[in-house]
Amino acid sequence: MVRAGASDLYGEAARILARTGNPTRFANEAAYASYTGTAPVEVASADKQRHRLSRSGDRSLNAAIHIVAVTQARTPSSDGYAYRQRKMAEGKTSREAMRCLKRQVAKRLWRTMRDDVERRMADVLVSA
Repeated sequence: MVRAGASDLYGEAARILARTGNPTRFANEAAYASYTGTAPVEVASADKQRHRLSRSGDRSLNAAIHIVAVTQARTPSSDGYAYRQRKMAEGKTSREAMRCLKRQVAKRLWRTMRDDVERRMADVLVSA
């Protein structure tokens, strides 16, 4: 049975796959995070240093990752919910915790897509 809202996530997953293309074109997860606009940017003012989300990158891809992160943050049974709660317990604000979660979502997406491409390429080489 498909839960309400799951079809929205399928659309976001399709957008992530389409906008990313071949994930092996990114040298590492940091390069992918920069491309998606989820890499944090350091902002310093006087004695206070903090991070904010980048305003650059693929905004459509960033929006799709945001939908995934918000869904995870609102679902108590998800890893994202626990991660966000842990960050807030560390003293981060809700927005800072969400920024951290978006970065983690981007990291997991890149690793999953990269591993899938590498596995498919290995299967092609074995069967050839």
